[in-house]
Amino acid sequence: MGTLYLVATPIGNLEDITLRALRLLGEVGLIGAEDTRQTRKLLDRYQISTPVVSYHEHNKQARLGRMLEALSDGDVALVSDAGTPGLSDPGYELVRAAVGEGHRIVPVPGPSAPMAALVASGLPTDAFIFLGYLPRRAAERRHLLERLAREPRTILTFEAPHRLCATLHDLEDAFGPDRPMAVARELTKVHEEICRGDIREMRSHFEAEAPRGEFTLVIGGAQTEAAWDETSVRAALAANLRVGMSRTDAARAVAGPAGWPRRAVYRLAMELA
Repeated sequence: MGTLYLVATPIGNLEDITLRALRLLGEVGLIGAEDTRQTRKLLDRYQISTPVVSYHEHNKQARLGRMLEALSDGDVALVSDAGTPGLSDPGYELVRAAVGEGHRIVPVPGPSAPMAALVASGLPTDAFIFLGYLPRRAAERRHLLERLAREPRTILTFEAPHRLCATLHDLEDAFGPDRPMAVARELTKVHEEICRGDIREMRSHFEAEAPRGEFTLVIGGAQTEAAWDETSVRAALAANLRVGMSRTDAARAVAGPAGWPRRAVYRLAMELA
């Protein structure tokens, strides 16, 4: 019975590979790679000639049988495009099937974009949740963020550059403008950048500077102990509306201090109006 090695590979800098990972990639009989072109760059750098087969989101079901067959003959390594395989990358189905057939599963730890972003963010690291990529559809993304508005743990998520500004806008609506966050771009690469501030500052920054590269977002958890109850929110809204503030401005002014999502406060403002 072969062993399935889940080998973490560099997320940018090719020097971020462990000695153990290099040894195993050279010893296994087959490497399943999310992107064979990226994996070949790594293997060529370290003069590793192990056969490589593509195993990605669009062919994982068709390739599952071949991977299991290779495991019956010897050891196999699974790698992703970058980072740890199976973490927002194909791999879960193969691991589950290999476990079902009695194969040994061995993780080979190494680079991880979420962990790198978290520890460099300056935000709490004692408790966190990882969301992978947020939903592409705006309505689904907003619904998810509204449900997480009072989540006390630090939140980690990936985002594509062409959706980053829309996501930051949705974060501001859901979490309020003053929530601390960090935006990590191109981690371990030449143009690595980690921006820190509140959500409003991050939105303004990337609206002025077009997002490029791969992004990992780290968002501070809600300070639930300071959140106002609904009666207090309604009272503050009513006071703002009485002095002539618009519903939008009144909701924006109350949401941050109240610890409520701006969208939820706006709904209450609509009721009061």
